[in-house]
Amino acid sequence: MPDNRRPVVANPCGPGEDNAAEIRQGRDTAAPIREIRNDSGILLKPFYTSCDAGDKTDEEPGRFPFTRGLFPEGYRTRLWTMRQYAGFGTAEQSNQRFRYLLEQGQTGLSVAFDLPTQMGYDSDHPLAVGETGKVGVAIDSLRDMEVLFDQIPLDRVTVSMTINAPAAILLMMVVAVAEKHGVRPSQLSGTVQNDILKEYVARGTYIFPPRPSVRLAADLMAYCAQHIPKWNAISVSGYHMRDAGATAVQEMAFSIANALAYVDAVLERGAAIEDFAPRISWIFNTHNDFFQEVAKYRALRRIWARIMRDRYGAKSDRACMLRTHTQTGGSTLTTQQPENNIVRAAYQALAAVLGGVQSLALSCFDEGLAIPTEFAQQVALRTQQILAYETGVVNVADPLAGSYYVEWLTDELERRVREELDRIEAMGGAIAAVETGYYQREILEAAYRYQQEVDSGKRVVVGVNRFQASVARAAGTQGTEIFHVDEPSVRQKQVAQIRNLKEQRDAAQVHKALRLLEGAAAEQAENLVPLILEAVRAYATLGEICDVLRGVWGEYRDTLADV
Repeated sequence: MPDNRRPVVANPCGPGEDNAAEIRQGRDTAAPIREIRNDSGILLKPFYTSCDAGDKTDEEPGRFPFTRGLFPEGYRTRLWTMRQYAGFGTAEQSNQRFRYLLEQGQTGLSVAFDLPTQMGYDSDHPLAVGETGKVGVAIDSLRDMEVLFDQIPLDRVTVSMTINAPAAILLMMVVAVAEKHGVRPSQLSGTVQNDILKEYVARGTYIFPPRPSVRLAADLMAYCAQHIPKWNAISVSGYHMRDAGATAVQEMAFSIANALAYVDAVLERGAAIEDFAPRISWIFNTHNDFFQEVAKYRALRRIWARIMRDRYGAKSDRACMLRTHTQTGGSTLTTQQPENNIVRAAYQALAAVLGGVQSLALSCFDEGLAIPTEFAQQVALRTQQILAYETGVVNVADPLAGSYYVEWLTDELERRVREELDRIEAMGGAIAAVETGYYQREILEAAYRYQQEVDSGKRVVVGVNRFQASVARAAGTQGTEIFHVDEPSVRQKQVAQIRNLKEQRDAAQVHKALRLLEGAAAEQAENLVPLILEAVRAYATLGEICDVLRGVWGEYRDTLADV
């Protein structure tokens, strides 16, 4: 029987924005092709050709601009660091969890701090009631940090700390603990987030106004470049902005704009770009749109490499490399049918690895309900291990290179990010974008659009607006263990420890260290980090140090929250 259908005719790279006409030639109906846009608003064609991808034959893994990855061998010689996010209750409880994860094959630590610690309050502060140790570990002084890293070899295990406003204080506590273990600062390796600008936009754990906060962040970057050379003194974070509702393009552009503000601030202190740029690290959110996430990491490396070379004159490859940690999207997790989150995180992790990240954490399947249980963290870690050792995705660097769609999407993301960066630059840069509320408005609008699509059913969320389970199962608790922190007990222990500490320490030494810090904070010339280290060594508490800085700089109040 003859085939009377019209053949599909290839578009010879001519003008035209889509290939819908080509598809209709092979169909029996002229019904409209369904329009699809991703969450960045990018209109997607039904298929892509070599005309869309462009010529990328000059790009290779390990070569500038690093689109295809930082290293020629990809993951063959070194896997990504498996770094599950953990911390709760007292330092002793978190230490036990850390050691459990290391025993299970985790290759790095990632510390979660409770809200009082993140906000610069000691556990005996009235605002700490109900929050002490609840969503992270409570750290009030060097004494807590000594317990947190007990029996953990800081010269061999890398440590990442998600801390921002008081980042310099927490890192100096690590330095002081290492000194007690006989480990020199030059031997320490790890990361401190120290990205305060995104706190005004997404997480909200800021203390001081933006400009003195950026000064403190830059002080820490400059200090680490000189004294802790293997430590990443900043981890520029798109993760939290994405979890707050930003699109992939916004996540990329806002993060890069923030990074430029930090780079400029450190350069103003007289540092050379080659001295600190290799230790700028990043954290991004790996979300649900698989191919967009793969393309995102490829585009990010290319954009950053070219900015560092063309804008700042960086010469070395290391200064041009975008090295990133990623965590799978916490905001994608559902309380309904929480076991579905295991699958979500696995797909997101696959996208991250195909995108070439250097470090990975999976949000655990029960995180929509509470902080993770040991079992949930083991499942997340085993997911990484299966991905690394059983799937073969580590055998070839950038295996999706050459895909017409992935190459086109990489280019399109780069184009849109550069347009957004130009807009931010025109308004005065990242600090101005924060102070005027530009970031906040853009993220709020994107989050609202996303939620409208979920509420209307246009965007399917399995188990939430389609394919729901029974009422009892949909509640999300049946059959799922919920981890609870005994917050009153934790707070009681912390308060007693603070009282004992203040009775035993040298009060005169603490007073002297805090007054020196206060005087330097009122000036612009001196780097504050050495003075913070002296206060930490004297066993000044986190809250005492932050109160000194509050007295000089004041506290930031988000006036946009009143609108």
